[in-house]
Amino acid sequence: MTDTASQGAHPAAIAATSHFIGLMSGTSLDGVDGVLVASPSGKVLAEAYIAFPADLRETLMVLQAPSENELHREALAANALARHYADCVKALLERAGLPASAITAVGAHGQTIRHRPGEFDGVGYTRQLNAPALIAELTGIDIVADIRSRDVAAGGQGAPLVPAYHQAKFSEAGETRVVCNLGGISNVTILPAAASGKPVTGFDCGPGNALLDGWAARHIGKPYDEGGQWGASGRVHDALLAALLSEPYFAQTPPKSTGRDLFHAAWLDAHLAAFPGIAPVDVQATLVALTAACVAADVLRYAPDCKGFYACGGGTRNQALMQAIAARLPGVTVATTDALGVPPHQVEALAFAWLAERCLARLPGNLPSVTGAAGLRVLGAIYPR
Repeated sequence: MTDTASQGAHPAAIAATSHFIGLMSGTSLDGVDGVLVASPSGKVLAEAYIAFPADLRETLMVLQAPSENELHREALAANALARHYADCVKALLERAGLPASAITAVGAHGQTIRHRPGEFDGVGYTRQLNAPALIAELTGIDIVADIRSRDVAAGGQGAPLVPAYHQAKFSEAGETRVVCNLGGISNVTILPAAASGKPVTGFDCGPGNALLDGWAARHIGKPYDEGGQWGASGRVHDALLAALLSEPYFAQTPPKSTGRDLFHAAWLDAHLAAFPGIAPVDVQATLVALTAACVAADVLRYAPDCKGFYACGGGTRNQALMQAIAARLPGVTVATTDALGVPPHQVEALAFAWLAERCLARLPGNLPSVTGAAGLRVLGAIYPR
């Protein structure tokens, strides 16, 4: 196979100053985060957030599992998602004061609705609902999408993909750091000290906000537990926590990745059936402890020399969760990526802007040490304006 990473930059990516947009809608299913960034400086010129309406969020939730008339519903949801992505692009352009012609490309991740790498034929699949041709039509900008599937085709997990960006942005030669995304699913990137000679690794730990948000919606009628205040008022149910932590996924060794295919409401309800009568607030407290426990255990197991733990994603706003993680990592500096100069809500969108730039330059975007792919690969498919 030709090593496309060594063939030089694609003409579209060659400019003294280029502008890229990154769009990310994650497993929390709440909306689209977008950034507009200048390259090569990396300066963020604008950010935007477009919330999903309740009907789209519900459809995306239903599509996480097989359902009636699934293909039709998926296609319509993809078109709706594309329009929200285009709205986010429009907002970014307005805030940055730039025309569409100034943007080299948009990295549009899409909405993961099924993630089954390595299954069935040894390769499996990952499915990000998206309509990139429609985004290109609506925005007049080149779109880079389908970013995970090439890594999966090469035998990788296709996730997490952000560690390559974390390495470029957050590595520190003198110490081992962990960057943790607390999204719907939690994942960590382990950035070893340069002197160690160890490769960068990363993987999904388990649930992040997905179960917490779902339980809050069910019992307090809100999309999430603001600040983690409700969960903080409850008590951890130790027996339930032990049962949840018995999930075989937690014992698997990396590379590994997961999603709502596994950690969903029915998974939680099946465990709760053995513990009738637990107060809902105590379940929420236990779910906080679950996320903190699986994240901290992976840090202690795979990065015992970690000096700094830096979190990003929506879970950083859950103070109870951040405190629970810190309590399980004594001697480790626990902070958000604000401490490293990047707001927590921007990190994932920035990563996909960076991956779009890598794609156009024909440079690899994956780390085989993270995903288990057969080698470095250029990620993404380009939909021209």
